[in-house]
Amino acid sequence: MSPLELIATLAGLANITLIIRRSVWNYPFALVMVTIYAFIFYGAKLYSDAALQAFFLVINIYGWRSWSANIAAAGALKVERLGQSGWLIWLGGSAIAVLVWGALMHRFTDASYPWWDGSIAMLSIAAQILMTRRYLENWHWWIAVNLISVPLYLIKGLQLTAGLYGIFLVMAGLGLIEWRRAEGKA
Repeated sequence: MSPLELIATLAGLANITLIIRRSVWNYPFALVMVTIYAFIFYGAKLYSDAALQAFFLVINIYGWRSWSANIAAAGALKVERLGQSGWLIWLGGSAIAVLVWGALMHRFTDASYPWWDGSIAMLSIAAQILMTRRYLENWHWWIAVNLISVPLYLIKGLQLTAGLYGIFLVMAGLGLIEWRRAEGKA
């Protein structure tokens, strides 16, 4: 455990807590967390997770603007649903992305656990896009991400990060419940 990992962990806890509350102020904490984790994951040879942080940086800036505009227009952040066809499209797209990215990381890098790491990265991208677009189903993707992240981070010696993702798992369940409650109230 490094001091940087501790800072990233605390920023991550603040970030998810504020997302559950549908607060636009989750984004500054997200930006701090992803910046630090880019370095941590690169050092652990988790290249998919390291590259994912660059995506998170960009999508969090976009999300901050999008959520701010939605709150200004609606007075509160409105929760949306994918619908059955949306579920099928996102599940299929996620599966294809995992297969393609995992194959690329396996073939062209010395990544540690390229398929496992690649799965986390691709499912995280899907979850983040769904969250940015305010779809309740983002929490289902985050639950899957957290379930597969904890053991990988433990194997890589990132105990604090594994603990954080264990807490994220619980928080994703709470987020799903809270967003279900908020659905239709915003």
